[in-house]
Amino acid sequence: MAEVAMTGDRVAIAFSTWERIWTRRAEVSVPLAAIDRAACVDAPLRVARGGHRGLLVSGYTKIGVWGVLRGPRQLVSVRRRPALHLTLNRGVTGDRFDEIVLSHPDAARLTQRIRQAVRGPATPA
Repeated sequence: MAEVAMTGDRVAIAFSTWERIWTRRAEVSVPLAAIDRAACVDAPLRVARGGHRGLLVSGYTKIGVWGVLRGPRQLVSVRRRPALHLTLNRGVTGDRFDEIVLSHPDAARLTQRIRQAVRGPATPA
């Protein structure tokens, strides 16, 4: 399972050895400024759609890149458990992905932390 950490102004994602085979990446670092939306999804297997390059075990797991031919290009590592779903601004990231979808045991809390970080500190009235 991918490890997700917030470091300064970035969300750092480190893939496990098994995930690296299918995502063809050891890690991804996304600037908070590039995150348009962060959501927690209960059925992440439904989020990944379109042509793909990676592992698909129907009804159980998807790991790799989805949306290869058309649609949003998604970096995916999901199983049948809640996931973090990030919608990105490709112009800011300079990467090839429009979305990142990752199953995580604490997806809801992680989503909240990212939303707060993207909004920035509250300013007093």
